[in-house]
Amino acid sequence: MIRPSDSDSFNPAAESSSYIPADRDTEFLQRDELRPLRIGIELLKPELIQREQGIQSTIVVFGSARLQEPAAAKQALHVAEMEAARTPQDSTCQHKIAIAQRQLVLSKYYDMAREFGRLVSSTCQIDGRCDYVIVTGGGPGIMEAANRGAADVKAKSIGLNITLPHEQHPNPYITPELCFQFRYFAIRKMHFLIRAKALVAFPGGFGTLDELFETLTLIQTGKTENVMVVLVGRDFWEGLINWQWLVENGLIAQKDLQLFCYAETAQEAWDLISRHNGVPSS
Repeated sequence: MIRPSDSDSFNPAAESSSYIPADRDTEFLQRDELRPLRIGIELLKPELIQREQGIQSTIVVFGSARLQEPAAAKQALHVAEMEAARTPQDSTCQHKIAIAQRQLVLSKYYDMAREFGRLVSSTCQIDGRCDYVIVTGGGPGIMEAANRGAADVKAKSIGLNITLPHEQHPNPYITPELCFQFRYFAIRKMHFLIRAKALVAFPGGFGTLDELFETLTLIQTGKTENVMVVLVGRDFWEGLINWQWLVENGLIAQKDLQLFCYAETAQEAWDLISRHNGVPSS
C-alpha cells in the first residue's frame, strides 16, 4: 500500500483564509462591508447579557473622568505646590496650582456620586430585584465613584466602555459580568437609555455634555419618554450654561427648562427620581 508523504498530504486549499468559516474569520468581520453586521451584534450582545442578569431598569450617571476623590485631589494639589516651589517664576506651575485648587473643590462630587450609587443600589437591589441599576461610562472619576457606591453594598452595576485612540480601562468597581466594551458610540448611547429611568449628570466636560444634550434633545422631540434628568450642582451648571439666554433668544422654549431639575445632594437626587417614578426612597 502506498502512503503519501507529508509533503504530498499538504493541502493549500485548507490553509487559505477563504476556508475559515465566516463567523470565525475575524479579519473578514472587520471589512467595511460588514459594518451593519458588527453594529447589529454590538447592540445584541449587551442586551442579551443584561436580560440574563435580570436587569430591569437603570439610572445613568455621567460626570467628569478627571475628578478624583478628595484625598487624591488634595495630594495632587500638594504635588503642584511642591513643583511650583522649585520653580517659582514658572507661570505654568501657577496655572497647575489654580486648576488643582478648583479640582479639590469639585472633588466633593466624587463622594456625592459614590453616595448616590450606594443609596440607590441598597434601596432597589433587594430580594433578587435588579431595578434602577447604576450604569456609567465605565471609566475613572465620577463614573468610578458611582460604580464604587454600588460595590460598597455588594450590588450590581454596569460599565459601558468605549474603544478610544488612547487606552481606556474599566474601573475595578463594575460588576465583571456587566462590563462591556463598545466600538460604536451610537450603539453605546442606545444602551445608556434603553432601560433608563433617569439620567444624573454631575459636573463634567465634553463627554458629559454630549450625553446630557443628546438625552435632552431626545426627550424634547419625544424620541425618549419617562427619563428624568437631574443636574447635580446648580452653581456649576448655571455657571456653565446660560439656559435663560437660550430662551430669550428663542432658541429653546420656556417649557424646555422643565426637562431637567437640580439637586445638591445624593439624597435629594434620589428623592426626586423616586418620587417621579413612585418608588420608596429608603
